[in-house]
Amino acid sequence: MDIDLPDVLAEVSAAFARYEAALVSNDIAVLGELFRDDPRTLRYGMGENLYGYHEIQAFRGARPAVGLMRRTARTVISSYGRDTAVASTLFYRDNAPGRVGRQMQTWVRFAEGWRIVAASVSIIDEPK
Repeated sequence: MDIDLPDVLAEVSAAFARYEAALVSNDIAVLGELFRDDPRTLRYGMGENLYGYHEIQAFRGARPAVGLMRRTARTVISSYGRDTAVASTLFYRDNAPGRVGRQMQTWVRFAEGWRIVAASVSIIDEPK
């Protein structure tokens, strides 16, 4: 198996950047596009467990669109073969000093492009 093929990493990095821009601007249409429309797609959030694309979209539609800005750090994207990748990042929000968010996404290439099939988000106290 080929790991971290440069062209695959470039594609997933671009998809990840598009996701991040949509997240902080609350572009629900793009966020919906980037999650796989499938009942097996899941997202574990800080206060919710979302099973299936429709639960994820309902959450996005009901979420307040304020306080979404954040900065990311230590982003790692790894690809496995030509059709699977994992993106992991830390994130920080000015309204949560001393806390660090962690986000992991599994991306799979489908006919329509790269899509998130599993995601997890959590926040912890920043390690000393």
